[in-house]
Amino acid sequence: MREALHHLWTGVSSIPHAAQILAAAYVVYLVLLAGYIVLQKREPVATLSWILSLAALPYIGLFVFYLIGPQKIVRQRLRRGRSREGMEAYNVVCPADLHCTELARIGQATTGLPPSTATAVDWLVDGAATYAAILAAVATARRHVNLEYYIFEPDHAGTALRDALAERARAGVKVRLLLDAVGSSRIRRSFLQPLVDAGGEVVWFHPRQLLKPFQRPWLNLRTHRKLVVIDGAVAFTGGINITDEEDESRDPNAYRDLHTRLSGHVVRSLQLVFLEDWIYASGQGMDNFDREDLFPSDGPVREDGTVQAQVLVSGPDSSWEAIHRMHVAAIHEASRRVWLVTPYFVPGEAARMALTSAALGGLDTRLLVPRRSDSLFVTLAGRSYYDELLQAGVKIYEYGPRMLHTKAFIADDDTCIVGSANFDHRSFRLNFELSMLYHDHRLTAQLDAILAQEFERATPVLPDRHRPLWRQRLPEAFARLASPLL
Repeated sequence: MREALHHLWTGVSSIPHAAQILAAAYVVYLVLLAGYIVLQKREPVATLSWILSLAALPYIGLFVFYLIGPQKIVRQRLRRGRSREGMEAYNVVCPADLHCTELARIGQATTGLPPSTATAVDWLVDGAATYAAILAAVATARRHVNLEYYIFEPDHAGTALRDALAERARAGVKVRLLLDAVGSSRIRRSFLQPLVDAGGEVVWFHPRQLLKPFQRPWLNLRTHRKLVVIDGAVAFTGGINITDEEDESRDPNAYRDLHTRLSGHVVRSLQLVFLEDWIYASGQGMDNFDREDLFPSDGPVREDGTVQAQVLVSGPDSSWEAIHRMHVAAIHEASRRVWLVTPYFVPGEAARMALTSAALGGLDTRLLVPRRSDSLFVTLAGRSYYDELLQAGVKIYEYGPRMLHTKAFIADDDTCIVGSANFDHRSFRLNFELSMLYHDHRLTAQLDAILAQEFERATPVLPDRHRPLWRQRLPEAFARLASPLL
């Protein structure tokens, strides 16, 4: 290898004016790439970070940018073309009642999904309870089971769900499984064959296209959603993937996580989210679907439910950062407390200002993160923000030894957000995420009881903690520099 590089350098050096040609090519490369990045109109810090990073990697930077650089997806036509014909029960605008709060209006304006209701919402803590509930619900399916997952592993949890889906498919139930091509990369065709042979459909979200030079590989844009919709009546969503790593009954070190089981009118919104993703990934048209099957006309109406619920979605196809915006808005609206639980904490300026303002204003402001996440770099970047938060009065706790994977938020005693989105740039801008906003005292009290136990098990971070320069402060400072790219 060294000899080959030597011959290459000798050959290049022998070209007349080689240095000038390479310098000119580098300037052209940098100007064109910098111009393209600037036109993305991202935050100045993120734009400068990309430009400086690529300037330090001449030519190679172009390949890096091609793989994971800022990318947008034009899916607005899909949003505008949502199957509204099957959604007559929805109000076109936020209904003029007591539940049409500013948060609800922001949610609808940024996602296109209006506030709705649920007849029941059940908290499912950890994987064992979640998998048992999903398997039991799948067994009752009579018309369809629609699933979308970031991680679906070919282990015990994945095999059990695959077999349950195959059994329903053989019984004539329509089964659609949408998997992220990167998150579920360990799955092989042979693992899915029993489901396909039974009549189930499997589609991959953003399959890798490294061998297709004129098509961007979308490696950096993933569906991070976890969603199951059964017969348009029952749904599951939250933060738990299908993997033994989240099943504490099989692995004592499994991730600590939270999921929800929902029923009622809001399931129609979740069905719509799945349908949009399926159409986008599969290329199928609405002619391939039975609207009455997906959105039965005799389904629940909005007024049936007692829990005010709203589906929040965000992704690189929208510049509104709906889930991020909703968190910040809810923090600003809070008058008593703000509790935030997230496995990855890399806040932007707006979120950081909101959290510190809440604490400075005397609110009970708490942050719960893992003692060490599965990404050391993200852990270091998150810790770089501790000092500012602690000085403002934010109480920070680190959970361990299990990895905390819960994504939850509480404002005051009646508002909570739970879903798939982490509190970082990747979730707010790059991934396709799904969270639920609930406005309900009873449900928030239940989540309060769950999170209160987590805080009790966690270790408070002290302002005067010992932080060695070389092992902590310096690595954290360098990791913070890459925050806009995480």
